[in-house]
Amino acid sequence: MRKYIFLGSLLLMSMATFGQIDRTKQPKPGPAPEINLKEPTQFELMNGLKVMVVENHKLPRVSLQLTLDNPPILQGDKAGVSDLTSSLLGKGSKNIGKDDFYEEVDFLGATISIGDQSAFASCLSKYFPRILELMADAALNPNFTQEEFDKEKEKLLTGLKSQEKDVSAIATRVQLALAYGKNHPYGEITDETTVNNVTLADVDKYYRENFVPANAYLVIIGDVKFEEAKTLVTEYFTPWSKATPPSFSYSKPMDAQYAQVNFVDMPNAVQSEIAVQNITELKMKDDDYLPALLANRILGGGSQARLFANLREDKGYTYGAYSSIRDNKYSPMRFSASAQVRNMVTDSSAVEILNEIQKIMDTPVTEEELNIAKAKYSGNFVMALEKPQTIANYALNIETEDLPKDFYKTYLERIEAVTLDDIQRAAQRHLSTKNARVVVAGKGSEVLENLEKMTFAGKKVPVLYYDKFANKSEKPNYDATLPEGVTAESVLLKYIEAIGGKEKLEGVESYAMLAEAEMQGMKLELEMKKTTKDQFMQDVKVAGNSMQNQVLDGDKGYMIARGQRKDLSEEEIQKIKEESAAFPELNFLVAGNISLEGVEAVGDKKAYKLKITDTKSAFYDVDTGLKVQEVDVQEVQGQQMSQILQLSEYKEVSGIKFPFKLSQTAGPQTFDFIVTEIKVNEGVSPADFE
Repeated sequence: MRKYIFLGSLLLMSMATFGQIDRTKQPKPGPAPEINLKEPTQFELMNGLKVMVVENHKLPRVSLQLTLDNPPILQGDKAGVSDLTSSLLGKGSKNIGKDDFYEEVDFLGATISIGDQSAFASCLSKYFPRILELMADAALNPNFTQEEFDKEKEKLLTGLKSQEKDVSAIATRVQLALAYGKNHPYGEITDETTVNNVTLADVDKYYRENFVPANAYLVIIGDVKFEEAKTLVTEYFTPWSKATPPSFSYSKPMDAQYAQVNFVDMPNAVQSEIAVQNITELKMKDDDYLPALLANRILGGGSQARLFANLREDKGYTYGAYSSIRDNKYSPMRFSASAQVRNMVTDSSAVEILNEIQKIMDTPVTEEELNIAKAKYSGNFVMALEKPQTIANYALNIETEDLPKDFYKTYLERIEAVTLDDIQRAAQRHLSTKNARVVVAGKGSEVLENLEKMTFAGKKVPVLYYDKFANKSEKPNYDATLPEGVTAESVLLKYIEAIGGKEKLEGVESYAMLAEAEMQGMKLELEMKKTTKDQFMQDVKVAGNSMQNQVLDGDKGYMIARGQRKDLSEEEIQKIKEESAAFPELNFLVAGNISLEGVEAVGDKKAYKLKITDTKSAFYDVDTGLKVQEVDVQEVQGQQMSQILQLSEYKEVSGIKFPFKLSQTAGPQTFDFIVTEIKVNEGVSPADFE
């Protein structure tokens, strides 16, 4: 009985205590937890390599990270030599061939990767001696061969070629070149000319001059004894010849003299790439380093930040808007706020980004915003401690960035100490609207008129024009007049004649096509079949599995996507019927409702633009008459999105020219389908449309 009375008393006491808590007030945060990072044990080889070992015997694994803390390297007229050097390193060594090297690393369940300024490896601790030996051998004794060099050079050139119509890649290239200058390592441009300047001898010279131990650090973390690590590192890395990398002189990046729009015309752009950027100097050892990171987090560091809330949630201009600030002990760096936006709101989006930057400089952020930013940074910091590579980076940063030994141990405590005033001071120091470059890559014929009217803070923002390689250029001319006598009908007839002639096309009752593309390393397969009887089949496969299949047979049809079947609506059937024609232009001639809209640039060509429907346009090369592009505007989640199909590399099949390269762009993604087979009047049966 006494026991129950005692428990009842406790219950009443707890209820009384509960009643005294004010649930309307947010509880004050407790003290920041202490971070216990084990300090590395260090030693240095005679050649200058500094080694740090952190023993951690919780798991039977070891990670190794080699970093060359060299200043930025200017490649000049051989830009691309660093990429080629990186691609050739890690392919075995002079002592072990590439295939044997890969096979042994895979057999041991390990990872080894080597770049022109770094190397990394991870493995089970029992294989640590051998993996360290293999990494050192591959890094210090690379087997540069002409055969591998030619392969990697061709890959690099192919990649550069594919970027020439990639709006995002070109926008990034111009942003960096304008921010840093093309004679600065972070702004120089790698192109076909500079890559073709590079020889195997240049790669060898670049490696010998820059892959040296003077500024090198090797961090070893995991289930390994210090003395064992020291013995093995001394054995395998002592042969690394002592040397100092060359020094470079280059101009210091500077801001623009005044706020301005730097415009790059991209006629194939389906949306505009905007980056508002300025130059700033930020180092990890600076007192305002953490306030600057938190200010950026509040402005554009994620989906809870101001830019995202404004441009996406409030205005619906974009899928996302973000900002970033970079630190570097060697060079001033770039702050940037960026977004991919619809053409019609390009100028409005740029103004909103500028407004948000100005606002965070002029007005203190809220306590709630600061608390959310602190929580995000603290959470990410604690989670990152689980990764061995993070610990390696922390140990390395303390050495290379001249940081106090307790920099990371007191990290959470210092984040918690940041005030509203600290945030505003950091924003005022590192951000700018007065000297900002608003770099825009977009379709000038649709966005330039409004950009030229853009004002900010009561002043008109001037527009300067640049080409795809950040060279100053003239304002694009969109007033090309149509030649006398050119009509929609004449454009269609020229196209029909160019691909084979009306009589030849009318003799086609069906055709089948197979094409392939790559998506993130996976193979996409496209199979398409058409007939003159309103029959259409299109099947898209990923890694051999059908992901989307559309079938039309006269007045009925269906779609299967990810295993789910859906019958087509009348509207969908009508639209697919328009696509099902082997050569729609024959129908366009009969319909007579196609209008000629003018002349526009498509890539480096001029093309006649024909309006097919309210949402679809087709473009025909002014010189050859061939169709080079189709644009279909769709509404997705309340936003207008353009799907672009570019057609090129025409080849003749059965007397008719077909495009053998189909580049499909939707949003930020582009897939290049390469046609592998076309059959005319064969390879199609009624069963294909069941």
